[in-house]
Amino acid sequence: MRGFERSEYEMRLTRAQDGMSRAGLGALLLTTEAEIRYFTGYLTRFWESPSRPWFLVIPARGKPVAVIPSIGAALMAKTWVEDIRTWSSPDPQDDGISLLADTLREVTGAGHVGMPMGRESVLRMPMNDFNLLEAELGTLAIIDDGGLVAALRAAKSPAEIAKIRQACQIAGRAFDRVPEIATPGVPLAQVFRQFQSLCLDEGADWVPYLAGGAGALGYDDVISPATDTPLQAGDVLMLDTGLVFDGYFSDFDRNWALGRADPKALDAWHRLQEATAAARDIARPGTTAAELFHAMHRIVGGGEAGRLGHGLGMQLTEGLSLIPGDHTVLQPGMVITLEPGIALDGGGIMVHEDVFAVTDYGVDQLSPPAAPDLPVIS
Repeated sequence: MRGFERSEYEMRLTRAQDGMSRAGLGALLLTTEAEIRYFTGYLTRFWESPSRPWFLVIPARGKPVAVIPSIGAALMAKTWVEDIRTWSSPDPQDDGISLLADTLREVTGAGHVGMPMGRESVLRMPMNDFNLLEAELGTLAIIDDGGLVAALRAAKSPAEIAKIRQACQIAGRAFDRVPEIATPGVPLAQVFRQFQSLCLDEGADWVPYLAGGAGALGYDDVISPATDTPLQAGDVLMLDTGLVFDGYFSDFDRNWALGRADPKALDAWHRLQEATAAARDIARPGTTAAELFHAMHRIVGGGEAGRLGHGLGMQLTEGLSLIPGDHTVLQPGMVITLEPGIALDGGGIMVHEDVFAVTDYGVDQLSPPAAPDLPVIS
């Protein structure tokens, strides 16, 4: 089923308002795509345009109020939101600020207005307009929501996890077809383009993220755009995709050897699998993100490895980071990636990534299992 039942959004609203009550907040003000979609189901690619701001107000009691450009009213009316207030945007003189201020004053009872202001949060409205809004609100202050919205989004419902599992299954089917498109002599850029086509063919709604690399002993990095350099026999090829199904991401990678696998690459592959298993085996409610990092880092070794995984959901990366300094405690419903990386002697790096949902007793792997040995495309 596309989207969610109304009860899903009612549950999210109830949890938010319970948290607002404990924090003494009179309303929440949300401005980003993921936050607004979380409470409304409003799914559109129109967010790619930065020309218009969008606002959602969560009152301490009652249903959400959308304060949005008139171009979005018809689609918002298809969600469960009933109170939709619009203006003609873009408006250089008043791009929804007076309408938003009136709405906040109307629905905010005791307490101030909370906004996500912590790590990974963004404003997504002109700073000048935000200053105007604060001036219009006067003594009604906008303050940090204390991580409330981030905490709500971190623990996914079973319905959300099912979306992510479906996205991972789509990616898995596309990865299974990589031997159709990746052979020696084919430019890496062509592999990238054709792999995105495979993802769409297998059921992805769109493919906003694709990275990877290829080289004789691994690859230089995992974020560069593809070049026209042809693949060569003996290369290790890696593709890492974040495709979207019904608004939720997959994010995992797969590696292949072309023609033959160098013993160093095989050894690196097995150590990556060992590192993933070590973190998987201790991942359960109560384990911290830092503990998962150390479980993998002890095996892959090296110096500063950066983060070895992250949260996943409506965004490609969200929430916790598997780093030494992140002591976020795992909770049931969290979806995380385990992403160890290793440097090859005399070569580049290899990275492996899989997706897991935290359950009451451990983790449930959402990405299809990787092959026991480094796959060879012959």
